Amino acid sequence: MLFERFKAVKGFVFDVDGVLTDGSVMVTEAGKQLRSFYIKDGYAIQLAVKKGYPVAIISGGRSAGVESRMRGLGVEHIYLNIRDKAKVFREWLGLVELDATEVLYMGDDIPDLDNMRRSGLAACPADAVEEIKAVAAYISVRNGGKGAVRDVIEKVMKLQDTWNEDEFLPSA
Repeated sequence: MLFERFKAVKGFVFDVDGVLTDGSVMVTEAGKQLRSFYIKDGYAIQLAVKKGYPVAIISGGRSAGVESRMRGLGVEHIYLNIRDKAKVFREWLGLVELDATEVLYMGDDIPDLDNMRRSGLAACPADAVEEIKAVAAYISVRNGGKGAVRDVIEKVMKLQDTWNEDEFLPSA
């Protein structure tokens, strides 16, 4: 049952382009690439990190901006410019001492397919490619870069009663 799979999640892995972003890349005249991140996804990621969930970013893309954004949210495990996502996933699992069955993996395109098949809960944004939707146990109602990450983190944490007041914020 899907409900039980959300309750069993102990860690999260996210792709970047098409999951944390809408998949658009703007290129400046100087050749710099710019991506846009959804602030509500960021809130959910930083809260998950603060509550002790291991979070990893595994992406084939390479961007100092992506690394800076994720580090700013407290994410320690950031793997960019990765060609063999399965190898990195296995290494990360060993590092954080989790089994693949305890991980929610959210991807949107073919390079994420193998890891999604291995994970305990394969999820994707609403606008993922059809091959990914076919293996996803959960398809978010939200698109990539528009709240899909917040959707899955919030579901997991609410079911585990860890989505509550952020005690790390200063009180008013």
